[in-house]
Amino acid sequence: MPPIKLMRIAVVTLASMAFSAGAVLAFDEKPFTQATFEAAQSSGKPVLVDVFAPWCPVCKAQQAVLGGLKQDPKYADLTVLKVDFDNQTDVLKSFNVRQQSTLIAFKGKTETGRSAGDTNKASIEALIATAMQ
Repeated sequence: MPPIKLMRIAVVTLASMAFSAGAVLAFDEKPFTQATFEAAQSSGKPVLVDVFAPWCPVCKAQQAVLGGLKQDPKYADLTVLKVDFDNQTDVLKSFNVRQQSTLIAFKGKTETGRSAGDTNKASIEALIATAMQ
């Protein structure tokens, strides 16, 4: 490989590493477990339960919205817990969820709102806001 091409690859790699190192994400996404959910509820901070399926196009659109919100520091206290629609049927039953792409907001132990199939950024933010009040 010519040295100039190696140099370009190195510069691009270093630039992308520097950019990603400087990017601070506002909230974490974690796999849902009952223990993690109860700990998040006990903290009193807002919690968003995200029921998704990897094959679901609506879920992918929701993930794009949530990915954009990760950059906003106002969501620093938010905990997002991911429920796998195909593999966590016991969790679906406990939340009375019947479809993927369901988002459920909590403030402490209180459910503050839910939506299903919503990909609108403003309404997803409004849902999260119910848990942040």
